[in-house]
Amino acid sequence: MTEFELFKDEFTKWQYRFGCNDWRVYFKYEELDDKFACITPEYENGAALVSLNSNVPEKNKPYADILLTAKHEAIHLLLADLTGLAWSRFVSKEELIECEEKLVHKLEGLL
Repeated sequence: MTEFELFKDEFTKWQYRFGCNDWRVYFKYEELDDKFACITPEYENGAALVSLNSNVPEKNKPYADILLTAKHEAIHLLLADLTGLAWSRFVSKEELIECEEKLVHKLEGLL
């Protein structure tokens, strides 16, 4: 199994464990500047692009942990609805309460 396949499998495991099944996730293996990985959620349509660095600098390779990095990016997905609301210009009290409740239910399944 390649590191990219391992990354995708681990991310997907955490995505489902966190209850983020309502997101459509796409993966890309590409050169990133100084990051091991990154996630770009599109809040409006419930899709996210998760990228893994295909060319980690030699000096950073000893610190590259594929499993931890996949989990880290999945946590960003877990928080994506809340983050999306935070970036919104107009958020009603009801929207914020609904988003918080959704996150609480996801965390109930973990704890």
